[in-house]
Amino acid sequence: MPKLRFDLGTVARAMSAQHAVLDDAVANVPAEAFALPTRLDAWTVAELVAHIGMDMAAVPRYLHGESAGQATVDAPGYVLSCATAATGVDERVRMMSAGARPAELRHQVHEARLGADDVVADADARFVVPSRLGPIGVADFLATRCVEATVHGLDLAAALGTASPLVDDAVTVSAKVLATALAEKVPGRAVELRVPPHVAVQLVEGPRHTRGTPSNVVECDAVTWLELATGRLAWADAVADGRVSASGERADLSPYLPVLS
Repeated sequence: MPKLRFDLGTVARAMSAQHAVLDDAVANVPAEAFALPTRLDAWTVAELVAHIGMDMAAVPRYLHGESAGQATVDAPGYVLSCATAATGVDERVRMMSAGARPAELRHQVHEARLGADDVVADADARFVVPSRLGPIGVADFLATRCVEATVHGLDLAAALGTASPLVDDAVTVSAKVLATALAEKVPGRAVELRVPPHVAVQLVEGPRHTRGTPSNVVECDAVTWLELATGRLAWADAVADGRVSASGERADLSPYLPVLS
């Protein structure tokens, strides 16, 4: 399938806008709510907020450094590789949140957001980020920050029972990255995954679709796709609740999900 490409200015604006609404959501979390559980491996809201700040802070930390030279990973490849770093991330989050007061965690997120905005304003599209998962072009790296910020916005809303702090442009970037990652994980043209109006990809080996309506189609809204792709929502539950429309004998994506966990 064609390589997914991002314009630096477009993805930077999407990331900054998503960071802004997430920063605002964190600022409005009541102090007592920081002790609430989330749906993330026994993390509390405090630990989730610490992780949000850490994700934002990665932008100025990497972009203030030296370019890594030649990119070896793109945004879909980055998310497919994230599972290898999960343990280290969990340890850092627990260390950052241990003993931290709500006001301190809110401040960390706000300062990280401002730092990210400052550095992307002058970013060079040729810059290659020396990420922990391999050298990645700056536009692709910022696309991964959109994924993190949209998904953790959903996590925060789920923990608090509030509306999800989402920006449509960041949702579009995130849906494209995760759908393309799944198509790379399970290549083929037997099934068409549609997340209107954001993205459509073909995947899964088998009889290839050539003309007319594909015989195997999976369709869902963007939030459902983000939650399926990241393991927040089970395939069977999404189908049972009518959140996913799946037609055709091959239109069962449960063996291939999640894409990112």
